[in-house]
Amino acid sequence: MIKSSFGLTQEPFHRRETALLAQQLEALDMVKIHAQHGGFSVLVGNPCVGKSVIRAHLEQLSKERDTVVASFTQTMHTYQPILRQLAESLQLSPTTPLKDLERELAQAAWRHVQAQKTLYIVIDEAHLLDVAILRKLRLLFERFPHKHNLVLLGQPELMHRLSLTCNEDIKSRISYSRHLLPLADQELGDFIIAELAAVGLGANTFDEAALQVILRSVQGNLRLCANLCYASLLACCLERQRICTVSHVNSALQQPHWRSHEALLKQQPARPQRVAS
Repeated sequence: MIKSSFGLTQEPFHRRETALLAQQLEALDMVKIHAQHGGFSVLVGNPCVGKSVIRAHLEQLSKERDTVVASFTQTMHTYQPILRQLAESLQLSPTTPLKDLERELAQAAWRHVQAQKTLYIVIDEAHLLDVAILRKLRLLFERFPHKHNLVLLGQPELMHRLSLTCNEDIKSRISYSRHLLPLADQELGDFIIAELAAVGLGANTFDEAALQVILRSVQGNLRLCANLCYASLLACCLERQRICTVSHVNSALQQPHWRSHEALLKQQPARPQRVAS
């Protein structure tokens, strides 16, 4: 609907190739640097601060001739399925017996590196993985050549767990870590303008008052910002307007999922009082 109303070829805030913001770009560059000498990178942050965008850009590296990327997004993987998916990424036979798989993976990694390729192993939502699996992966990747990077993406509790004394053997091998923080209003404003420009819309598509309501409502959350901008543009299109105003943003904010738990409780109708018999 937004595309037809504004005469666009792409949906704003739902593009496949989302631009990296400053802290995301810095983290991605550091991950690439550490991949040159056997890196182990841990990127943590609260939900919706941009970890998935970094993962998507890492996955895009697989299109380059000198890069192999194995990305895991099914967070409840056990060790053996992880090995199988890694074997598929390294072009090993799916019938390789499990008892030989670790050795075959290490040999395949050496072959790729000898062919001047860099390996990235990306595990999203890694805070849901059992530490025993991370320990096995640590032992496995010690047999890999020093031109790879194991990248863990997760919530802050991942780093808290790795900081325990019993997990020092894993934490001591981390070569790079970054805590991705909620975005400042200026960064979110730049994101909104960049997304509008990417699809051919002007920076004034949202008026200043609407922008302020959006920034105040999302509180530094990148995903919420994109969703609220999109919902506000839909409300704008329904009224056949070209400029998104506060009324359009407020119309989107009336949807129940934007309300806090306390606000939803206040909206519930009062229970009828029982009449004593």
